[in-house]
Amino acid sequence: MKPTGQSAVFGRRKEPHTVIIARGNEIRHFTIRPWLAAFIGSALAAIAIGYLLATSYLVLRDDLIGATTARQARMQQAYEDRISALRAQVDRITSRQLLDQQLMETKVSELLARQTQLSQRHGRLGPILERAESEVGDIPAAADAPAKPDEHDEITGSLSQAPTYSVASLSAGDTRPFSLWSTRSDPLDNETAADRADKLFVSINASLKAIENQQLTRITTLADNAYKNADAISQALEAAGLPVDTELDKNDVGGPLVLLDSSMIFDGKVKELDEALDALDQVKKEARKLPLTNPAPGRAVTSPFGVRTDPILGTAALHTGMDFRAPIGMPAKVTAAGVVTKAGWNGGYGRMVEVDHGNGFSTRYGHLSEIDVTVGQKLAAGDVIGKTGSSGRSTGPHLHYEVRHNGEAVDPLRFLAVGKKVAQYL
Repeated sequence: MKPTGQSAVFGRRKEPHTVIIARGNEIRHFTIRPWLAAFIGSALAAIAIGYLLATSYLVLRDDLIGATTARQARMQQAYEDRISALRAQVDRITSRQLLDQQLMETKVSELLARQTQLSQRHGRLGPILERAESEVGDIPAAADAPAKPDEHDEITGSLSQAPTYSVASLSAGDTRPFSLWSTRSDPLDNETAADRADKLFVSINASLKAIENQQLTRITTLADNAYKNADAISQALEAAGLPVDTELDKNDVGGPLVLLDSSMIFDGKVKELDEALDALDQVKKEARKLPLTNPAPGRAVTSPFGVRTDPILGTAALHTGMDFRAPIGMPAKVTAAGVVTKAGWNGGYGRMVEVDHGNGFSTRYGHLSEIDVTVGQKLAAGDVIGKTGSSGRSTGPHLHYEVRHNGEAVDPLRFLAVGKKVAQYL
């Protein structure tokens, strides 16, 4: 027989705890088994631990909440700073694009205005260049360094090259008067459309400036040549003692300083050229009034002006003109524009024509075989007044030519020498 309290399988069995509660005549008892005691102990331990954790949480909650709030605030501030930086960058890019657009529009407007101005200048230069070519021609100026023979063709060609830039071409890609010319200040930036536009603007502006400078240079050259040619004609006439009424003094100095812009400079140069052409035209007109051409070009002089032995009497006598060897019937041409005052037989002159050139100058053509003009007829230089012969007091066919000033005979050779000098300018 096994002892009480032992198990056949596990050996001695632990007896459960019994709790007895007595109240008066009532007695109650509870049996607490081991697993129930363990459960109750565990529950109490869990409650204690939970209480401790809850107490710790309540104690540390404010710190945790503050840390979390600070972290969130820092994150929010970082995001706001990033957003502000991105917004500022967008604003800068937008502002830069607007500035580039405004500058491009301004430059395009200025280019169009300059192109229009150059076109208008070309229109103004057309007539005055034609006049300059007719007045100055291809004759080199009377200076040490002559101009090129084809100078005026180059002028016309260069000035006719009006700029034909298109505004549409400006989308493909600091010269004054363009303010704030370059829209790119950062040399590290990659080349953009605005950069290419800047380069194109600079190139076009340089081309327009070169055309403008070429216009001014050519106008100045023409004006200088016109003044020099006029001076050369005037000096040749004055050196020969021939009257010339000109006003060529362009060296006046003094006065207040007034700065000029490009348009005023151009207008001033055009005015100067116009005045130079007027002066040249005036002195040419004065020179053309004088009998400066040869009445018998290519013919030898057989008897000069002055005292000579008379061919008929053999005594000393005054020869009031020049005799040119000429066959009978050769055309005799007047040496300057004028009006016929005499046309007929005139004593020893034989058949004679006298032409009044104004300012007291007149010419006579004697010993003619035929007269082809009438009194009062207006003649241009080089017009035929008759044919050479040997009429009158003559020993053979020739042309007797006289130049008179206020009725007094003067040496025609002086006029012919001057005419030879100024012929290239007339």
